[in-house]
Amino acid sequence: MKSLHENHTFELMKLSKGKKALKNKWVFMLKIDEHCLQPRYKARLVMKGFGQKKDIDFEEFFSPVVKMSPIRVVLGLATMNFKVEQLDVKTAFLHGDLDEKIYMEQPEGFEAKNKEQLVCKLKRSLYGLKQAPR
Repeated sequence: MKSLHENHTFELMKLSKGKKALKNKWVFMLKIDEHCLQPRYKARLVMKGFGQKKDIDFEEFFSPVVKMSPIRVVLGLATMNFKVEQLDVKTAFLHGDLDEKIYMEQPEGFEAKNKEQLVCKLKRSLYGLKQAPR
């Protein structure tokens, strides 16, 4: 939730007439590294994107695919005294802006006190949305 708030992922508001709030769920994981003795507990808020309707909640969706030719070029350049590094963005899906107006129910366990009737208007994409990989 801290990442969601820091990235201004949503704002609370009344549901617009004719709109439906999508459901969400928490996905919990236990990550165990080879080098670390302590397991890490992870939680991720995931949208139930199967409730989205084409041309209403989204126009197109994406599935990014990497071709082998650019990877070969980068690795070929790396053999010429360049250094290859890896970059991992923990909240990559939280950086995509949304063009559509999408509403979700407040996350379970994090309902705002005295504002339970409000819904979250998404300003950024979340895992599970059809347009999230964009």
